[in-house]
Amino acid sequence: MSRAALFLVVALFSLNGMAQDAYPTKPITMIVPFPPGGVADIVGRPLAASMEKSLRQPVIVTNRTGAGGAVGMAAAAKSAPDGYTILMALSSISIFPVSDRINGKQPAYELKDFAPIALITADPTVLVVRADSPYKTLKDFVAHAKANPGKINYSSSGVYGTLHVAMEIFANAAGIKLFHVPYQGGGPAVTALLGGQVEALASGPAAAIGQIKGNKMRALASWSTERLKLLPDIPTFKELGYDAEFYIWSGVMAPAATPAPVLGRLREAVREAANSADFRNAMEKVSTPVSYLDAPEFQKYWDRDAKRLAVALEKIGKVEDTKK
Repeated sequence: MSRAALFLVVALFSLNGMAQDAYPTKPITMIVPFPPGGVADIVGRPLAASMEKSLRQPVIVTNRTGAGGAVGMAAAAKSAPDGYTILMALSSISIFPVSDRINGKQPAYELKDFAPIALITADPTVLVVRADSPYKTLKDFVAHAKANPGKINYSSSGVYGTLHVAMEIFANAAGIKLFHVPYQGGGPAVTALLGGQVEALASGPAAAIGQIKGNKMRALASWSTERLKLLPDIPTFKELGYDAEFYIWSGVMAPAATPAPVLGRLREAVREAANSADFRNAMEKVSTPVSYLDAPEFQKYWDRDAKRLAVALEKIGKVEDTKK
């Protein structure tokens, strides 16, 4: 290689490194694949605001909704891997590649299309009914469901979404049949319950705690392994004899091909944001504890959770999509 050619190669590498070191030079889009009011939105907006302080660029939250979150997740997977589009994902990201295959479809994305940045929260779901519901306890709920198969209806964030899968895990464990009414996100699913269109809902604690404290909802049980600090009087399914465990976690991801220096800068920004007083205060106001894990630990957590969800989906099997 001539001296001139060698100089050109070195210069190109230097320019590339300088460009990555300069990241970011323009606003970043955070895709939230659900409508306002759900867990991803509740966590994503204050996190984005805190990230701006570190990145010194706007982090713009965009609600890209549809198909229980699959539309926004696929859009993030296919976006340019330059660090200017990131995803606030929920645990349902692991569901759709499996559910698509169950239904004979080509998955819109694969898990390998994403690079994990950090886990932010990890809350078990809670089974809630309206405060005026005849179901005072889980025993009441199960007894009525067994006597009236398919009569109790429940809302969810969409077919195969986190709230749907959680309810079906419980239904399988209890040996009951429920009627699923999917909506376009957790917020609309909560509205449907409060408005009397459905009788039950699996909800993240953050989205339900205000309604529970306001005596508009009643919690019957949680999908955790131990009782929630927020709801210490509410039993777990496991202590009531049902093998049902499920968590709605939220985490930041980027397209897998994003350059390592850019991923490193995002990890740094998310770490600072997740541990900032402003973000933690915002999460405390919505009763959501921060469960931060950096990328390597998050990857291990995600792998374990994805395997558990795959087993649950195989039990659910093919479901006709009747989204509202």
